[in-house]
Amino acid sequence: MCVLGLGLLVGGTGIALAMVDIPQANDLAKQETNVYQYSDGTQMVAAGGGEVNRQVLDIEDIPKSMQNATIAAENETFEKDAGIDPMGIARAVFNMAKGGETQGGSTITQQYVKNYYLDQEQTLTRKARELLVSIKVGAKMSKDDILAGYLNTAYYGRGAYGIQAAAQAYFSKPASELQPDQSAFLAAVLNGPNFYDPAGGMGTEATPDKNRDRVETRQQWILDRMVKTSRLSATDRAKYEGKFPKVDQPHKARNLDGQKGYLVDLANNYVTANNILTKQQLDQGGYTIKTTFRKKDVNALAKAVEDSKKKNIDPKKRPKYDKYVQYSGASVEPRTGAIKAIYGGAGFNNRHYTNNADYTGVQVGSTFKPFVLAAALDKGVLNPDLGADQADSERTPVSLSSVFNGNNKVTLRNFDGTVWKDEKTGKIWKQKNDGGEDKGMVNLRTAMQYSVNTPFIQLGMNVGLQQVKEAAVDAGLSDDQFAGLSPTFSLGTSAPSAIRMAGAYATFAASGVQADPYSVEEVKQGDASIYKHEKKNETAFDPKVADNVTSSLQTVAEKGTGSYAGDNLGRPVAGKTGTTDENRSAWFVGYTPQLSTSIGMYRLDPDAKGQKKFLSMRGVGGQESIHGASYPTEIWTAYMKKALEGKEIKQFPVAPPIGEKVYGHGASPSPTPTPTQPTEQPTDQPSGRPTDEPTDPGGGKPTESCDPFDPTCQTDTGGETGGDTGGDTGGGFPSPSESGDLSTGGNGNGNGGNNGGLFP
Repeated sequence: MCVLGLGLLVGGTGIALAMVDIPQANDLAKQETNVYQYSDGTQMVAAGGGEVNRQVLDIEDIPKSMQNATIAAENETFEKDAGIDPMGIARAVFNMAKGGETQGGSTITQQYVKNYYLDQEQTLTRKARELLVSIKVGAKMSKDDILAGYLNTAYYGRGAYGIQAAAQAYFSKPASELQPDQSAFLAAVLNGPNFYDPAGGMGTEATPDKNRDRVETRQQWILDRMVKTSRLSATDRAKYEGKFPKVDQPHKARNLDGQKGYLVDLANNYVTANNILTKQQLDQGGYTIKTTFRKKDVNALAKAVEDSKKKNIDPKKRPKYDKYVQYSGASVEPRTGAIKAIYGGAGFNNRHYTNNADYTGVQVGSTFKPFVLAAALDKGVLNPDLGADQADSERTPVSLSSVFNGNNKVTLRNFDGTVWKDEKTGKIWKQKNDGGEDKGMVNLRTAMQYSVNTPFIQLGMNVGLQQVKEAAVDAGLSDDQFAGLSPTFSLGTSAPSAIRMAGAYATFAASGVQADPYSVEEVKQGDASIYKHEKKNETAFDPKVADNVTSSLQTVAEKGTGSYAGDNLGRPVAGKTGTTDENRSAWFVGYTPQLSTSIGMYRLDPDAKGQKKFLSMRGVGGQESIHGASYPTEIWTAYMKKALEGKEIKQFPVAPPIGEKVYGHGASPSPTPTPTQPTEQPTDQPSGRPTDEPTDPGGGKPTESCDPFDPTCQTDTGGETGGDTGGDTGGGFPSPSESGDLSTGGNGNGNGGNNGGLFP
């Protein structure tokens, strides 16, 4: 029976071989473009695999080092085998048959057959065809032709199919000029570009650092294998011991000028992060991707930024101050999370490849204060007579009429009234306001209106920093972009992206309904739809909580630091300004019932060597300082006027009463008002206009800050944390001076996260 079975197997294989012919090259061996559409279905851009110039090389034009590196790494017996690896095939078939993970084990001939003649389907039928066709190809084609065919069709990442495109993509040189260490690098990348490209790939395990470690290790291993298989002399190998070739940053396609490159990157990131397509599938092309971006809004946001730059920023006239000014922006639809527009930077055509709308490491300053207020309205302040671990029923939800000490240099206290002391130094903390202003005893609405720091840093302590963080996450921020939970966390030391900020404020615009931002509506291959976005949202806050936050932010926009927006948009506005320590960034985040938008501004030299640092914006545009109430609010207003043109003017819901009027430490009422107490308290609904503008900030000496892409960096800082006409936040949490006052320092990145951005 064994002999009979073996005979049947051999006979069946012979018949199959006789019946199978070498097929024509498959369509996937020819690159295509992807078509990206705006939300209305009109074409935005065609990009993808088709933007790579595939150049097929003869084996004579492929350097021997590349041939040797590939054979040593992937198929040592290539020059002698019959084109197949029976044991490798058996392992793959066995694992697929029992439902296990698919495995490789293929020879170079098999990989060439799969790339050029077959498809990427992982089935027993396709594997059997690969085996049979490989035997025929191995019998009919020379080893040189097979190796050249493989190296010309293999995928190296960065949209590069074939060794010539790969040499250009990674080293900006023709393949004929590749050196052994570069050849070993490209042979290593063939193991999986997403995890071996040192520029990084898609997913949390494909960061630049992790990828670089992997590819360096494999490159050195391949060089060792070349020596072991007598394909490289030990003397030549020694030249590359511990050395890694200089690899270029990814090149971008020329048709992705303006904002299109950032839009395509954002859509691609979403598609791969949500496992709709792999990066290799995207680069091979052939898909139609309908995005959420509205062409009118995209153009309006770009124009608003560029108009402001043209009017106010002149690097030639003021190179010391106006050089390296950058902007970020994002616009999100409440309740759906659809991203309608982003501003990612000056454009790929200006060699600005980092999408500023996604993660940048820029702190958001006082635009974080609404999340502190939301936590206080929702969870309430802790009972000072109980321990720190309290149930919701033991807490006291606050109202906007709650009163806190708004004076300058107020001593920070724990929720139970004891003086807060730094664990390391034992020193106390006295919080500064912008310009050293004393605001007296103010309610939370007034504190938000003028962005007074002392009430909010104390409110965060009374609520609990963990509860503040949870409120921010519930609203839609990503906790991997947060700073550490030190007291200044409440003042905006974290660095959420512009997209996340717009999405989180959209939760307040939607009366507490949260929807994650997304950028892709549908993906089609030919006429077949392979993905459609399903609406997903959830209740993050009780409508009472969200609407009271909106009410306080209406006060900001109507008669506070954001009054330019309220005066000029011509419809109800809620929003918050923010400016960070040493004037390193400025923000305005605001919304109407239909649209939520964030605008950021900062200075950073993208080509700086070593640790990149945020620079002070004092002097930019010829101004003493740049604050959230100035250029960011003007850009926001210009964009929103255009984006909302022709749309119904909608009112925000009237905020119902909520919580109790509580008093912060040192703010309890007394029979005779002190001179610092206001004689009139604002009403619980915004109205009227201010008679005085907030004062300008005091001076300060800029200091160094952290690399925006270094999540481990924590810079101790004091800095003047002030209102939104100056420095709003104090960066990380510094060690107070002997007197307890703030000391000027760096901005303290303190993000504690990664570079994954919106779609890690």
